[in-house]
Amino acid sequence: MKQIDILIIGAGISGAVLAERYAAIGKKVLILEKRNHIAGNCYDYIDENGILVSKYGAHLFHTNEESVWDYVNKFSEWYPWEHKVIAKVDDKMVPIPVNITTVNELFGTQISSEQEMQKWLEDNRTPLDNPANGEEAVLNRVGPVLYEKMFKHYTKKQWDKYPAELDASVLDRIPVRHNYDDRYFSDVHQALPKGGYTQLFENILSNPNIEIKLETDYFDVEEQYSGYEKLFYTGPVDRFFDFKHSLTEKLEYRSINFVSETVDAEFFQENSVVNYPGTEVDFTRIIEYKHFGNQKSSKTTVVREFTVDEGEPYYPVPNPRNQEIYAKYKLETEKLVDIHFVGRLANYKYFNMDQAFKNALDLFYTLEGQEKSQTVD
Repeated sequence: MKQIDILIIGAGISGAVLAERYAAIGKKVLILEKRNHIAGNCYDYIDENGILVSKYGAHLFHTNEESVWDYVNKFSEWYPWEHKVIAKVDDKMVPIPVNITTVNELFGTQISSEQEMQKWLEDNRTPLDNPANGEEAVLNRVGPVLYEKMFKHYTKKQWDKYPAELDASVLDRIPVRHNYDDRYFSDVHQALPKGGYTQLFENILSNPNIEIKLETDYFDVEEQYSGYEKLFYTGPVDRFFDFKHSLTEKLEYRSINFVSETVDAEFFQENSVVNYPGTEVDFTRIIEYKHFGNQKSSKTTVVREFTVDEGEPYYPVPNPRNQEIYAKYKLETEKLVDIHFVGRLANYKYFNMDQAFKNALDLFYTLEGQEKSQTVD
């Protein structure tokens, strides 16, 4: 058997970054990936219509972290992409996050300044100190009418829980604008990789010190590997411990059913992403990938997203019950030596893409004592 210094479970963001960093300092790295491809949920490919599509939903890179931006630019060229989302509400298409245009369209107001928008929000919101859950977080910011129209039922479809059943942090992440800014993100750097994310990951993992075994479930082969210096695990934390604290109450994860359709038209919708926050349909949004990167094709590909309980785990469900179960697993992870749990599923925590990159980079620097400026050259 070949020498293995670093064993990594999963070839998504966390696993790929750690593999690249350790390979760069001369370590022999093996990645075990149970899927048949690298890049985790970022995986994209050219479909039958000649359109670059993402298998697991649109991934929009945005960051204020200069170290992360410097790192990803080592492995791909990027083109600017300021992501915009619209929602179908009351048969109208309005921008998300809520901004002046959203309110004017839905309520027939004539707001034209930040001061007027702030006053409208103040007049309509339900003031709550220290919101205890997602419902209170939204009511505190936008009030009951916008809560009902844009947040309540979308959250139920997304999480199979109403906002009141989720931590306030889940909905606190959603911005509310006091101006006309209709960008979904406001970070300094907003871009997409030329050539797609799969190509980005191929470049990250191109070091000859890295070996990748696809369609290999670590738990089927773990007895074959030993003698490595460190193991990095990026999968669901409860599975690593054989669900020992979930025999009666399992950690909850949300999955997504992606239903793709070819439409014989130049475009299907006016925007790359259209959300459906109401109860008239059971999917959460429609993505039309042709909009990204100004792609050309005689047809177009649209994907409806249905969030479900069963299937590949994508999102941890942050509420007090799940946090209590996760805390038991966290104690188990802290007992282990040279085994590290990295990323969204292993930490039972939602990470944006840039946070996932930074989390993995920071872990490497912490463990190896490397200077950041020296290790990304």
